[in-house]
Amino acid sequence: MICGTLIIMPLQQDEIKRLIIESIPDAIIEIKDLMGDNNHYSAKIKSSVFKGMSKIEQHKLVYKSLKGKMGNELHALTITTEEIDK
Repeated sequence: MICGTLIIMPLQQDEIKRLIIESIPDAIIEIKDLMGDNNHYSAKIKSSVFKGMSKIEQHKLVYKSLKGKMGNELHALTITTEEIDK
């Protein structure tokens, strides 16, 4: 019997994309698994929602869209954001 053990499964690329799209519907997302371990990703996100936002605000919006999974199921994510026209 195992008591008090929490097993956290890595977040898959499709799930990362789904979470971001829920918050940023027009997002164009490219994700790369940097280490081949489903734990270290880079993501390039393009959206018209970013228009007028600072890079810090854009990144905060992306992190918020991950709903607390950053640092848990998702160990490392390097973010690049880009504003696009509608």
